[in-house]
Amino acid sequence: MPTRTLRLIYPPSLLRHPIINQVILDFEVSINILRAQVTAEEGWLEIQLSGESREVARTMAWLEEIGIQVIEVEQ
Repeated sequence: MPTRTLRLIYPPSLLRHPIINQVILDFEVSINILRAQVTAEEGWLEIQLSGESREVARTMAWLEEIGIQVIEVEQ
């Protein structure tokens, strides 16, 4: 099962939305939160996203579609 390390950069409009919860409910992936920084104006999470390649790609596409910037982090 492939694992990708990603930085998710949230726009201010999504900071109070339960995005990680929605991913867990809607996609067949596992998320491990490695680091995070969230203020009232901005926020980012660094996560490990694991699952079947197609499901990981689908999750990343959805995150980008709703306005979260997804950056793959080199390990």
